[in-house]
Amino acid sequence: MDLYSIRNQLNTGKTIFDIPMKVTFYARVSTEKDEQLHSLSAQVSYYSDFIRNNPNWTYVEGYIDEGLSGTSVNKRESFLKMLEDAKLGRFDFIVTKEISRFSRSTLDSIKYTQDLLAAGVGVLFQSDNINTLYPDSELRLTIMASIAQDEVRKISERVRFGFKRAIDNGVVLGSNSIYGYVKDKGKLVIVEEEAAMIRRLFDLYVNDNIGIRKISAALADEGFFNSNGNPFAFSTIKNIIQNPKYKGYYCGNKTHKIDYRRNERIEIAQDEWVMYQDHDNVPPIVTEEVWDKANRILNKRSADMSSENKTSYQNKYAYSGKIICMEHNTSYHRAEFKYKTHSKEVWRCKRYTENGKGVCDSPTIYTDELDEIMRRIMNTLITDKSKIIHDMIKMYTDLNAKSSLKEDIAKLRVEINNTLKMKDKLLDLSIKGRIDDDEFEVRNKKFNDEITSMKERIADYEKQSEQNDEFLQTIEVLRSVIADELSFDEIIGDGIVGSLLDRIEVYKSDEKNTVRLKIYLRVIDDSTEFDVLRKKGKTSVVTEVGSNNNAVLCSSQYV
Repeated sequence: MDLYSIRNQLNTGKTIFDIPMKVTFYARVSTEKDEQLHSLSAQVSYYSDFIRNNPNWTYVEGYIDEGLSGTSVNKRESFLKMLEDAKLGRFDFIVTKEISRFSRSTLDSIKYTQDLLAAGVGVLFQSDNINTLYPDSELRLTIMASIAQDEVRKISERVRFGFKRAIDNGVVLGSNSIYGYVKDKGKLVIVEEEAAMIRRLFDLYVNDNIGIRKISAALADEGFFNSNGNPFAFSTIKNIIQNPKYKGYYCGNKTHKIDYRRNERIEIAQDEWVMYQDHDNVPPIVTEEVWDKANRILNKRSADMSSENKTSYQNKYAYSGKIICMEHNTSYHRAEFKYKTHSKEVWRCKRYTENGKGVCDSPTIYTDELDEIMRRIMNTLITDKSKIIHDMIKMYTDLNAKSSLKEDIAKLRVEINNTLKMKDKLLDLSIKGRIDDDEFEVRNKKFNDEITSMKERIADYEKQSEQNDEFLQTIEVLRSVIADELSFDEIIGDGIVGSLLDRIEVYKSDEKNTVRLKIYLRVIDDSTEFDVLRKKGKTSVVTEVGSNNNAVLCSSQYV
């Protein structure tokens, strides 16, 4: 039956119970607690009987959502299906308990009832005594829904106030199942069995220079598993490294909910976190020095992996992505030669590893040979360390002096806040009926597009800022390497390779059993050439091309 016909009958003095209609109901509770589910069962029973007991009504199976909030409709599948079925004419009338069953958002409540009326379907909000078949229902609905929406706002503000007081008082918020601790009355207490794994994780990452995925395997080999008995996931290990609690720091205010009507949360900039040393409430599991060093490494690796040239760095091995086959202009991949008493780490062209020797005959490179070359280069660079540091500091200083990225980011955030305020004003105009739905949609979409664009620009600026900061981090690495590790006679560290080496180009030589390598460093414009002479069963001989110091013997035999 169409809406016009129903309203004509109501105007003659009939009630909704006198009019033949197909009637359904909508029921919802906001949590899955036992008492709420019992309430839902009672609603279903009540409305089924209520509809069936009216002789003029035809019962249509109801729509039910369990354990879902009324703030948003996005995940309420039954509610959305009910809206679709209304457009298909499967019922004429909906009975529900109150306005908040539909939504606690004023705009949403009005919108859904208007959409239903457009489909010829009325709604009876029984507890609120509002029947949308009557012309004056929209005014009453607006008033009642506004009260419901304001209640959600008050609840949200109370929760936020409680969180702020907890943060001010140093009460540890967040998950109750943080690995390495248990929470007791707002304080963290170390669980020593789990803390041992945390310390081992940081030791592997900082001192053994092992990547996150290899750490997971190493911990599993040592008998450390997650609560499900499985190896620790990549994301879990990364979150542990980044969590300031493990160095004894309280940390709060990391995210913020933009609006109580939406579930969207934004991450707060780290310099705005509430974070301070608090060993009483958050006892440290690792030292602050170890935690800080681990996060410098993590940030550096993350920046390198997110750069445009993703082959420039991989965190598994020092030379990954840095060795280039000049015959095919592709990278070398790591492999191992295994012998009865030992194994050798080698590098081969990607095409060779994928398709065999017939595809690429570029030479195999031994890690021992590369380490020897890097030792030679580093011992040469030591004499020029002051000039290198000076040049890099000047480069970084000049770059940051010209940069206004942080100021641009701050301006964009102000613009976003101003646009959000304009969206709120637009919403008010829509609620008051000063603009129609079409105009609201057009203007609201424009605001959303502007906000999305500004967020994308902020992300780009932040990425550029991180890349600028990388220069300073490189300087600190150089200071540490050159000041604290002046001797390279025995070991060439992965940190040195990662910080200084840009790439190694591999060329075939016209001379028999000879490989020519060109080494490019990040801090020197020119390349350095080395010839590697090999004789089966003997040690390789590495010679710098053009150098008077003829040869350096590698420690391993060429096989």
